[in-house]
Amino acid sequence: MGQSITAERQTGAGAAFAILCAISFSHLLNDLLQSLLPAVYPVLKTRFGLSFGQVGAITLVNTLTASALQPVIGHVTDRRPMPFSLPLGMGSTLLGILLVSTANSYAALLFAVALVGVGSSVFHPESSRVARLAARGRPGFAQALFQVGGNAGAALGPLAAAFVVAADGQASIGWFALLALLAILVLAGVSLWYRQYAHPVAHHETAPHSRRHIGLAMTILVMLMLSKFFYLASMSNYYTFYLISRFHVPVRTAELCLFVFLGSVAIGTIAGGRVGDAIGRKRVILGSILGVLPFTLLLPHVGFAATVALTIPIGLLLASAFPAIVVYAQDLLPGRIGTVSGLMFGVAFGAGGIGAALLGQLADATSVRTVYVVCSFLPALGLLGFALPGFRK
Repeated sequence: MGQSITAERQTGAGAAFAILCAISFSHLLNDLLQSLLPAVYPVLKTRFGLSFGQVGAITLVNTLTASALQPVIGHVTDRRPMPFSLPLGMGSTLLGILLVSTANSYAALLFAVALVGVGSSVFHPESSRVARLAARGRPGFAQALFQVGGNAGAALGPLAAAFVVAADGQASIGWFALLALLAILVLAGVSLWYRQYAHPVAHHETAPHSRRHIGLAMTILVMLMLSKFFYLASMSNYYTFYLISRFHVPVRTAELCLFVFLGSVAIGTIAGGRVGDAIGRKRVILGSILGVLPFTLLLPHVGFAATVALTIPIGLLLASAFPAIVVYAQDLLPGRIGTVSGLMFGVAFGAGGIGAALLGQLADATSVRTVYVVCSFLPALGLLGFALPGFRK
């Protein structure tokens, strides 16, 4: 009897880890398609004759559609889980990518990127819930593995743009719809597993702190997310322009440097999840956001090689905060996993979109370098992390 129970647990653990890998791979494909958009901005800017402000507006439309719906979808699926919403949402992304490749006006381009954003708004809260279900007692590691897939995809987007879109132009973006189709097939399999656990969340689960402390903690987390994702928006959207304008490097070199930064983001994410499980989320949150401050302050004042080198610790440290923040927030409100996940990912996307738009206007009014001087002080908001309540073991 004992051996059969042990074998059953091992089988369940193996299935759960396979689901974690599948949802992480789907996240890779989803975020590769998302990061493809800012990576091809130089191509689209030339094709449509856009200003930096219009470039920022593309990101704003994409990220607002991706962010505004996420808490709503998370709240709805807390009450009524919808396992097969995952492949259906990816269908919106597929259609959006096809339309981006064929858009012949700025308005059509905005509509296409909005569809891509809707796909992400469905994907993130539900897939984050799947990662929590498959965590097997290691929520930080599960969340990090899920997120590292997205970060790896975000790193691969500029690489794909450098070698495919930069060479063949806007129409070649359509080939990436095949990746969305692959994601739909993988998510269909995940949904079959998820359906076994798709029960409404028990909202009566006891919260670890008073409502006042939870409200304060969530406000601080949102502020920390804003500082983190405003800075990431500056890197994702304007880093290539910064390298081209300041150091006169070719577009392909700039995109490869963006790949280096986003690769360090992927590594930092998985490290942050594992360390958070070991030493606590609050310590990771404090160390990552405050620890990056010296590097961001230096970046606008150094040469090309040092700039590229500094983006590595910046990416590692900033990324390590996100899985810790998400799991910390889920632990604050254990009965509302979908709502909290949707809120955290929604804030992440919304902050990125608003940041991209505001920083684009700043770049138009001053220079791209000024963007990095201003953003270099954002990690100082990490001081707010000292006010976060702790958790008893």
